[in-house]
Amino acid sequence: MMIARGGGSIINTASIAGLQAGYGPIAYSTAKAGVVHMSRVAAAQLSPQKIRVNAICPGLIATSIFGASFGLPREVADQMAARVAENGARAQPIPKAGVPEDIARAALYLASDDSAFVSGTHLVVDGGITVGGRHAWDPSAQSPFATILGDIIPPQPAQAG
Repeated sequence: MMIARGGGSIINTASIAGLQAGYGPIAYSTAKAGVVHMSRVAAAQLSPQKIRVNAICPGLIATSIFGASFGLPREVADQMAARVAENGARAQPIPKAGVPEDIARAALYLASDDSAFVSGTHLVVDGGITVGGRHAWDPSAQSPFATILGDIIPPQPAQAG
């Protein structure tokens, strides 16, 4: 159908778990890494037909997917979504919980002509959680170097923000 229309946009759903260790079990993380790479390869192969292919990599989004991925009953999975909504703001640099609308806005961008020159990549929508360890964005968190080297490293002044 896209070829007949003269092109289009395919948007795959990956995850931050496919980009970094520690955000999901091994099988899930490996599969999501595969989605990122598949999107890149498909973008190359479909480009002659003017079909763009990209992936979205959500972070902590307040949905029941976390509980469902563990095989929990729907009501328990929904409780986990509520927990993400309550506590997500503290787990990442952008101090708000991710919501499905955040992913929808990213998909709208990738589906629109605003992204006509974007193909073969992934868009990370994660509140900044993958920018680095907590010490990278939380001034109250201790650097791993300070933990290892103790009193050898003098305290660093807080950066203006």
